Amino acid sequence: SSGELCSMGSSVPCNGMGEVEDAQCTAPAATTTTTTTTSTTCGAEGQQQLMELEDRETWSKKIDFLLSVIGYAVDLGNVWRFPYICYQNGGGAFLIPYTIMAIFGGIPLFYMELALGQYHRNGCISIWRKICPIFKGIGFAICVIDLYVASYYNTIMAWVFYYLVSSFTTELPWTSCHNAWNTGNCTTYFSKDNVSWALHSISPAEEFYTRQVLQVHRSHGLDDLGGISWQLTLCLLLIFIIVYFSIWKGVKTSGKVVWVTATFPYVILFILLVRGATLPGAWRGVLYYLKPEWQKLLATEVWVDAAAQIFFSLGPGFGVLLAYASYNKFHNNCYQDALVTSTVNCLTSFVSGFVIFTVLGYMAEMRNEDVSEVAKDMGPSLLFITYAEAIANMPASTFFAIIFFLMLLTLGLDSTFAGLEGVITGVLDEFPHIRSKRREFFVLGLIIICFLGSLATLTFGGAYVVKLFEEYATGPAVLTVVFLEAVAVAWFYGITQFCNDVKEMLGFTPGWYWRVCWVAISPIFLLVSFLHILFFFPQYNKITIEQFCAIFDSYREQSRSRWSL
Repeated sequence: SSGELCSMGSSVPCNGMGEVEDAQCTAPAATTTTTTTTSTTCGAEGQQQLMELEDRETWSKKIDFLLSVIGYAVDLGNVWRFPYICYQNGGGAFLIPYTIMAIFGGIPLFYMELALGQYHRNGCISIWRKICPIFKGIGFAICVIDLYVASYYNTIMAWVFYYLVSSFTTELPWTSCHNAWNTGNCTTYFSKDNVSWALHSISPAEEFYTRQVLQVHRSHGLDDLGGISWQLTLCLLLIFIIVYFSIWKGVKTSGKVVWVTATFPYVILFILLVRGATLPGAWRGVLYYLKPEWQKLLATEVWVDAAAQIFFSLGPGFGVLLAYASYNKFHNNCYQDALVTSTVNCLTSFVSGFVIFTVLGYMAEMRNEDVSEVAKDMGPSLLFITYAEAIANMPASTFFAIIFFLMLLTLGLDSTFAGLEGVITGVLDEFPHIRSKRREFFVLGLIIICFLGSLATLTFGGAYVVKLFEEYATGPAVLTVVFLEAVAVAWFYGITQFCNDVKEMLGFTPGWYWRVCWVAISPIFLLVSFLHILFFFPQYNKITIEQFCAIFDSYREQSRSRWSL
């Protein structure tokens, strides 16, 4: 059977331990004669690969690995996506499906990838030689996904960098309507004058975001992106320079950088949480965030949203967990690591909700509106318009703006380090001849490719391109990759062999709960999420370029609406 055919990957391949690898899917030696015949053949290869394993770079300290994984898992989505998804799907009641999906779907997949990477000590491409080579295309697909995600994700980081630079002033530029980019509809209701909010009024924060940072008014849509913004291009170039010098030497370098980039956001989150709790109206936001709506638990969409959120939050399927775990020592307790890092990630998402909604409650108090009117934004607009506007009207606004955008920058940098390391490790393991003394040049070439791939997102219509990639290119692709990965490990490599590998590393065999999750629950969880996105989410139905652009035009023309970017 296919399970037997691929189930003995580590017992016979030439994987550095003097074992034999089959040409297609690894299988046990049939007879003693076969073992005798191949022992001589594999002896030299086994010794050579054993030397390669011994020469493989490892983390300087265990904490470097943990901080890197936490930094990868905790990104911008924890700050802007989870709070929105939570209140939209029943507030406090949403925590029930979220926790269930984490226990039976997200954490088992997270643990599976850490165990695979640590045992086989290979990246996302070459690891399939030891599991089942017919699935090697999964590794190449992961690298392609990581590359185009790096291209548009870092453009959002360029927006953050632009805001950070703009924050170094006594008066934040998105507080007034007297700038060159403002229109006659600009209205600031935070001023001391008695200003009325009319039908066509637009906040200065929204105009700064759309007309100064994105300059989207100079584009007509995907069919006419316009020129390239030199300001954003310069910001992105600086971002990639930071990324290059953080990862060019390998995990020993990036493992030191994450001591800052992974811990600094928690310091800032605590400061912002305390500040938000002291704002007038903060309690309104907290109540809106946590007020349970139990009837929503009966809706299928709520459970699918919980599954998608926990999956994209923990981040299996990008090759990062495989790469990072491959630099661990063989007997490292990856089971404990999986529980610790996934728990920290989920708690960070939950606490970030308080940071966001205390400020949204303050905004509702100042506007004299309901929190639902203020909290209708999703995505970057929640940070770049609503939250930025609230910060601008706090005492010591410059200080809070600087630390807030520094926090966003460090959150994004961690994920960028990780995504590119997934590609680098995968390619260098597959083509080891370019590893020695050529890593720096390979990483430089990869950074240049990502930068050139980002040029379309740096145009005046680049926001359209970012939205296009975010909605259409990432979700279904990653869900498909991880579904195939889970099936390949549990059903082709074999759940028994995989559990034996874990026992060889950790000294104990995973229990029935983990086995059931890996064999059935997690693949079903992925398949249902993918099918729901494909057939039931409106944004994935058939749509023309003209219709897609028309959606954005309607957003832009609605005076009081916020951009769903």
